[in-house]
Amino acid sequence: MAIKIVFLYFAYGSNMFYRRLLERAPSADQVKTGFVAGRRLTFDKLSCDGSGKCNIEITNNQSDRVYGVLYEIDKLEEKPLNKAEGVGEEDKDYKEKIVEVVTSAGTHRAVAYVVMPMKKKPGPRPYHWYKAIVIAGAVEHALPASYVEWLRTIESKPDPSACPHALDSFQHGIRWNRRHG
Repeated sequence: MAIKIVFLYFAYGSNMFYRRLLERAPSADQVKTGFVAGRRLTFDKLSCDGSGKCNIEITNNQSDRVYGVLYEIDKLEEKPLNKAEGVGEEDKDYKEKIVEVVTSAGTHRAVAYVVMPMKKKPGPRPYHWYKAIVIAGAVEHALPASYVEWLRTIESKPDPSACPHALDSFQHGIRWNRRHG
């Protein structure tokens, strides 16, 4: 019998939505929900399409919290997940960072993706569909209601390209929110 080697991954943005993460890491299995203290969720990662994507910006204020989902993922899927997220190369979007995730079962060290400094820009807004996926993931995993409500207040904008995959994800997220939010 082969031994499966896994790593812990903290999803705080669109990868909280289980269906989306499964497209990138089919072995992903939810361990717990939790938070990282001393950081805040922003949408300051400027995407190539001009929209804002999630980041967990360091604040060093321990009362600041970013909630998310702790997943266990097969180590063989780490490289494909990194590629999908734009991790690892000099001109890429994110870098891996080990974070301390506080859960009801204790604190766990996990990999999170943090935006590279040159990819940060204050002010970009996420597309409606992207924000819907983030909210759908938060609702799906029963993150604190106050956090979900705060996510809903984040200003977003329409996607001018409205590609079919984005619309499908957006519509699924909206249906999920109507049923569970």
